[in-house]
Amino acid sequence: MGSNNKIFGAYISGTGSFVPDKILTNADLSKMVDTSDEWITTRTGIKERRIANENETTAYLSIEACRNAMEMAGLGPEEIGAVIIGTITPEMVFPSTGCFVQQALGLKNAFAFDLQAACSGFLYSLSVAEAFVKMGKYNNILVLGAETLSTIVDYNERTSCILFGDGAGAAVVSRTDDTSKGVLYTNCGADGGGWESLYCKAYGSRYPVSRPLEDESDKFMKLQGREVYQLAVRTIVDEFNLCLKSHDLDKSQIKMIIPHQMNARIIESSSKRLGLSEDQVYINIAKYGNTSAASIPIALDECVRQGILTKGDYSILIAFGAGLTWASALIKF
Repeated sequence: MGSNNKIFGAYISGTGSFVPDKILTNADLSKMVDTSDEWITTRTGIKERRIANENETTAYLSIEACRNAMEMAGLGPEEIGAVIIGTITPEMVFPSTGCFVQQALGLKNAFAFDLQAACSGFLYSLSVAEAFVKMGKYNNILVLGAETLSTIVDYNERTSCILFGDGAGAAVVSRTDDTSKGVLYTNCGADGGGWESLYCKAYGSRYPVSRPLEDESDKFMKLQGREVYQLAVRTIVDEFNLCLKSHDLDKSQIKMIIPHQMNARIIESSSKRLGLSEDQVYINIAKYGNTSAASIPIALDECVRQGILTKGDYSILIAFGAGLTWASALIKF
């Protein structure tokens, strides 16, 4: 740990992910609500999603993802300086999920906290870690997106229960003297005026646990899909172009764009507007559904482990979610 006027590089030295074994298919959902595999697939691109059991909490998923990321990075527990977890389904109201992860993994030199930016949580967390590392304050930071969304999904409401799954993804952001690689650019944005597009009201200070809810369904997630669709497409396009402009790149130089896996139709519509080829866009929503903050790091880990992203490749990560929030990152491997 240290600090001086020098600006360092911040690169991703390891990635990891973990999803529960239990699979909830579209066929399973058709037995629970009025829906079908064809209806879900056509509108979302989702075929199945992973569902945590009662012992697979957000911290549990995070711990497993962290172990995988640290192993790839070749780092021991004492070498981690911080844990930052993007999540809207924390282990409990407090303490933070990060503290449970820090204790379980024996990260004795790390501070830990959660960051709440819904689907943008991983990229918000990455932006914070990037700043810490580039300042030279910490050498290695664990950044996560982790969710157990099944705990706040209303499985009687067919428009939302078909979308969401559980999982966790992690990345180790490490310091380097080489400023030409790693996390080259990040951008974060928000518009609180759009909060009613996607929210979960209870339980917070506005709807405390001590006060009965007028509508019991307010303890579950709610979304306005049509409003979110158009906003998401525009945001993905805008953020992609900002990333290109930040380093004077052409879209042909981008090996892979990894968007938040909210809906295959949104991703495909955005890609078409940007004029990207199919092999430049990573989509894995069919396997996992929408895992909120976990979707980008899970996809990133798959790209790294499958050799889709290798040394010298440029990748753009983009998220859009509740808040409203959005974020992007340009990374050179």
